[in-house]
Amino acid sequence: MPGHSSSVVEVDGPWVHRAVSAGGTRFHVVEAGDGPLVLFLHGFPEFWWSWHNQLVSMPAAGFRAAAVDLRGHGASDKPPRGYDLVTLAGDAAGLVRALGEANAIVVGHDWGGLLAWTMAVYHPKVVQRLGVVSAPHPLRLRQAIRSDPRGQAWAARHLFGYQLPVWPERRLIRDDAALIGKLLHAWSGPGWPDERTERLVRQAIQIPGAAHCALECHRWFVRSQPRPDGIRYAHRMRTPIQVPTLQLHGSLDPCVLPISAQGSGRYVSAPYRWKLIEGAGHFPHEERPRAFDTQLLNWLQDPEPER
Repeated sequence: MPGHSSSVVEVDGPWVHRAVSAGGTRFHVVEAGDGPLVLFLHGFPEFWWSWHNQLVSMPAAGFRAAAVDLRGHGASDKPPRGYDLVTLAGDAAGLVRALGEANAIVVGHDWGGLLAWTMAVYHPKVVQRLGVVSAPHPLRLRQAIRSDPRGQAWAARHLFGYQLPVWPERRLIRDDAALIGKLLHAWSGPGWPDERTERLVRQAIQIPGAAHCALECHRWFVRSQPRPDGIRYAHRMRTPIQVPTLQLHGSLDPCVLPISAQGSGRYVSAPYRWKLIEGAGHFPHEERPRAFDTQLLNWLQDPEPER
């Protein structure tokens, strides 16, 4: 069936849509508010809308919130290459500078969380504080998949299915992207997603090229591990993270198990805080936005964010 045009993601609201170029790639950025910049990075299978609650709550608390469609997603460019975490981290670092700031508070969910961890290692000067949601440190995630076959490896079985060529993309967009709706329901706690969010996410994945680009990220994560680029990446990611880090996780997350995310703090030498969002699954910032925002804002307003 024909895909949707990228205009489906230009949803109206108390925010501004911008096209911002960084490193030769054009990104769709949605922003609101004035103050310190908070860059929000979405996960799979979503786009910038993942952060629509925070585009309201953060400006109200005195921050400038910017949610981006990552490379290959939504209304951003969809180049054929560059879906490894190192390139994506470079994209995000370039975006901070393109938005007129030397550094930003970076908050990432799921794949955007892995990218945020990577950014803090590869571009430490650009990351002022690090917030990760439903995302273990990439080395912790690798370890959890390897060491827990009945737990995290089974929970992440979709990751291995996505390694096949072409067919997974077709499955994602078949029947008006019905499988995307199923994933959202399966990975969340009760009562989410709302109809509007499900509709938007299903439309966004049908934008030509979006499903393929989303899966290329997953393919790199698995296939690179024995390759020189993956070995270099793993070695570099052992570098301790030097900025205050907040890790938030849904207590009911069936996709990335809370126990898999725990233990990521060993890679952080700066103040580190771990909090579970009770009653939330894989999308705590959307399922329990008030509880999520409370944790995020308390941490941002704490000058010395120890546990």
